[in-house]
Amino acid sequence: MEVILLERIAKLGQMGDTVRVKDGFARNFLLPAGKALRATEPNKQRFEKNRAQLEAHNLEAKKEAEAVAEKLSGQSFVAIRSAGETGQLYGSVSTRDIADTLSEGGFSITKQQVRLDRPMKTIGLVEIPISLHPEVEVPITLNIARSSDEAERQAAGEDLSQRDAYADDDEADAAPDIEEVFENPEDIDLAAVDVDGDNETGSADAETSAAETADEDDVAS
Repeated sequence: MEVILLERIAKLGQMGDTVRVKDGFARNFLLPAGKALRATEPNKQRFEKNRAQLEAHNLEAKKEAEAVAEKLSGQSFVAIRSAGETGQLYGSVSTRDIADTLSEGGFSITKQQVRLDRPMKTIGLVEIPISLHPEVEVPITLNIARSSDEAERQAAGEDLSQRDAYADDDEADAAPDIEEVFENPEDIDLAAVDVDGDNETGSADAETSAAETADEDDVAS
């Protein structure tokens, strides 16, 4: 389907451009959101008639977005979530969650304005772009932590996402290897090592066997 863009759309074009898009994208997003018109002859004439008004409205909206961007730029927001020892969340943080967090911080943001490829599932600091206008985008930092204390430590630069992931490795490192006990383990005479008294038992068995052999010789003679 061919449409006339009523505002700049990333990867499509600028206001007034006539572009071809998939029918579903046009019907489900561009047309109902008021971002485009079907590229019919009457609509082309309608757009040209209202172009100046549309451009003026877009310029005003852009200035308002830039004013918000100045306040929002560099801001950090905290999201407290339950997570396991390795930092894996019991759930995820979605675009709606982020929009709600920003709204609680005094910024009117919708989930459609949050540019997130996929839900976040681990604790940590994440930079997320917020689209305030088709031509204005600003990054914010989301601090996902298990508590306010952890959020402060993460903000100070501490990495808590893998804090407990290496606990088992540390315990393994604490157990000495045979190389640490013996400088040259290959030189150890295993026959001389008495493990659980095996050598003592072996000696006793040998003496018993010798005595039995001597008795047999006496009987034979």
